[in-house]
Amino acid sequence: MSAVRAAGVTQAKRWYWQRISAMVLALCVLVHLSVMVYAVRGGLSAAEILGRTQGNWGFAAFYAVFVVACVVHVPVGLANIACEWWGMREPAALWLSRAFGLLLLVTGLRAVYAVVAV
Repeated sequence: MSAVRAAGVTQAKRWYWQRISAMVLALCVLVHLSVMVYAVRGGLSAAEILGRTQGNWGFAAFYAVFVVACVVHVPVGLANIACEWWGMREPAALWLSRAFGLLLLVTGLRAVYAVVAV
């Protein structure tokens, strides 16, 4: 396979993963906002909401999926922005975006654990 074709296939795969993760993110955002509106309208305070999330591993699983979807989605867009707007070469842009994705993964899962851990 030629280098140009290989680059095109790689770009198509990135596009595909970004679109799939966008679908997951759309669903997660909808569920998250619905639950938050329901909880606040029900009169729950932030402290009461956090009290209910402790030890709830279903909550943890949902938000872990949310974090992973962000980790898949954001680096693809960030690499494109770095190349197109900031003039970075693709290898540097990919390194930057993957490092940022790793940061998102660690901090996001740490936050989920902090909210769920008893």
